Amino acid sequence: MLDGEFPVAGLDHPASIERDEQGIPTIRASTRRDLAFATGFAHGQDRFFQMDMIRRQAAGELSEMLGAATLPLDKRHRFHRFRARARAAVQALTVTERAILDAYAAGVNAGLGSLSVRPFEYLLLREQPKAWTTEDTILVVYAMFLQLNDDRARGDVQRGLAKSVLPTNVYAWLYPTGTSWDAPILGGPIAAVPIPEAGDYAIRDVELIPNPATEQDSPALAGSNNWAVGGALTDHGRALVSNDMHLGLSVPNIYYRARLITTGDGKRDVTGVSLPGTPFVVAGSNGRVAWGYTNSYGDWSDVVVLGPGATAGTYRTPDGDEAFVVHREWINVKQADPVEYKIRETRWGPVDDRNRFAGSEVAVRWLAHSPRAVNLKILGLETVAKLDAALDVANTMGMPPQNFVAGDAHGNIGWSIAGQIPVKGGYDPMVPADWSNGSGWTGWLDAADYPRVVNPESQRIWTANARVVDGDALQKIGDGGYDIGARAKQIRDRLFEKDRFAPEDMLKIQRDHEALFLGRWRTLLLEVLASGGREMEEYRSLVENWIPAASADSVGYRLVRAFRLQVRQNVFSALTTPVRDFHGENADLLISHQFEAPLWSILTEKPRHLLPANVESWDTLMLAAVRENIDSFEKRFEGALSERTWGEMNTAHIAHPISQAIPWLAGWLDMPREALPGDANLPLVQSPVVGASQRFSVSPGDEAKGLMQMPTGQSGHPMSPFYRSGHDDWVSGAPSPFLPGPTRHQLMLQPAR
Repeated sequence: MLDGEFPVAGLDHPASIERDEQGIPTIRASTRRDLAFATGFAHGQDRFFQMDMIRRQAAGELSEMLGAATLPLDKRHRFHRFRARARAAVQALTVTERAILDAYAAGVNAGLGSLSVRPFEYLLLREQPKAWTTEDTILVVYAMFLQLNDDRARGDVQRGLAKSVLPTNVYAWLYPTGTSWDAPILGGPIAAVPIPEAGDYAIRDVELIPNPATEQDSPALAGSNNWAVGGALTDHGRALVSNDMHLGLSVPNIYYRARLITTGDGKRDVTGVSLPGTPFVVAGSNGRVAWGYTNSYGDWSDVVVLGPGATAGTYRTPDGDEAFVVHREWINVKQADPVEYKIRETRWGPVDDRNRFAGSEVAVRWLAHSPRAVNLKILGLETVAKLDAALDVANTMGMPPQNFVAGDAHGNIGWSIAGQIPVKGGYDPMVPADWSNGSGWTGWLDAADYPRVVNPESQRIWTANARVVDGDALQKIGDGGYDIGARAKQIRDRLFEKDRFAPEDMLKIQRDHEALFLGRWRTLLLEVLASGGREMEEYRSLVENWIPAASADSVGYRLVRAFRLQVRQNVFSALTTPVRDFHGENADLLISHQFEAPLWSILTEKPRHLLPANVESWDTLMLAAVRENIDSFEKRFEGALSERTWGEMNTAHIAHPISQAIPWLAGWLDMPREALPGDANLPLVQSPVVGASQRFSVSPGDEAKGLMQMPTGQSGHPMSPFYRSGHDDWVSGAPSPFLPGPTRHQLMLQPAR
């Protein structure tokens, strides 16, 4: 229902939902509570099944609707007991916050109830939708933790296996804290760790066993880009903020565009992307301040090695042996009996039932398990008037910790962390540790002590999932697996190429896919190919004449990229063979995003003592990688090597969850399978299933000239005219407006009498 009047219970005053030609709503209400209700109504109309899937996934309740096939995923997520944690979080809300979430839930159910027939997915599944509850909104926030954090600190275990075997200097070399690509906004690149001498480490007795790399071995991180320029660099003196958040892409999109306006209570007017299941704008502009996020990749989870207590069912703590608390969870399974799932809990967190470390049981200490992890402080961003106030709000918010970049209408710009930061002491947080000696998380960083950057002399701030700071600030945030700095560096350098910016300039940076990171790899590859045989002439020609960008039609880009991945795989495998020999051939070892530093040093310095026994020279190893790639392409594809474009591999697969189970519906439900430019390690991040879930550039107070793009469309129903609306602009990069367009439909919600 898009037009007319609709009476609803639970609304105090009339509210309106005005949709433009793409279905983007402007939602108006007198009070914040009524605004939450009306926002829920729109979400319930357009996105209820998506919201249902998100809450079920976070709570580990998919099998109740989808059957036994999703039982492993349910166990994986039920491990965190988020349903129970959500109930507790709701009890901790303030009266005002609770009223807003209650109103939102009532609005969602009213919107669902306004439909003439339940969403089509329930018809196919022969299910009835369950009403939305207040605690379900908290589950949606927990779902974002699952997407953005290492929920079981797997990186700690993987690094720990290597550290337990390798000499200290070798471990430091293989797992550096950064590379020459680093471009932090505070500090500079960290000095490279030198290659270990032959007396410290040698693998001349190790034989390289070729392990073909796949083209997906370097997927795009679930992350984002954001940046801001100060008022000195814009014609109107206002800050200009840009954001593109990279997440898994699906139908419908994870976000939902909206403009939210209250005409009485506090007078707010905020535009951006909302997260269906929640009543607020996640990122956008309120007319005075604009803000956006990138995933911080700080260290938000740790592995605690458990020592067995003197009696069964206990473990060691600083206060003596303590009994495990056992939670018995029941997972309902469609057309089958419920399944009991037991979770043992320690004072630090649940015992990991999927991973051990060096034979010992481990517990997971994760930020998301803390009562502080989730709150509704984000609502404060709707009415802040200045940058400092926005940073103050960000430092108190409960959410997956993010790089928060903001700018205000006065031209100020700043960065800080949004989300809670634990204080740690007495152990190395990068690897598993025994906390029974009193080490561990000792408290929470006070908001006044959060690192900040405000109005730097350059008038430019940028983040892209890489390391942002150094020194004491880095110690506070930690390292949770930062991306290599190549993307951040390319963005930074683009920002310094101009001294005046408008939204269109920012869109060019968001769409930048020049292959700067792979440039030196192409040079290296051509040097290697100089000693190749005639069978490599076509390969050499394609590399020599490459399109130096992650363009859909570039063959050379794909070849250079594949060469790097294969060499990376072979070198890492050889260097870490002693670790696998010690822990077992199937030991899961982490290839750090920072491995580029030791990899490049070894290929340029070519130390003989780190060369595998069955390889004559480093050039021979690299030439073998070329042959492996050629063989791989020949086995997997028909046709000439010149047909292996990047777009052939980087083809969008933005699918509806139903089409995964019922493939013949894919043509109706999924977005077009289009070849896309972009890749990891450059600003236009794009893989078949990960990419920009939105892009915007906006100056607060000048929203009418701002730009925004979003994949898929507003509606989750394939017969809606809004199902694919706006998707073509996202694919092509066409500049589309930040604000909703002229009203095409108006639905008035009236309080039921």
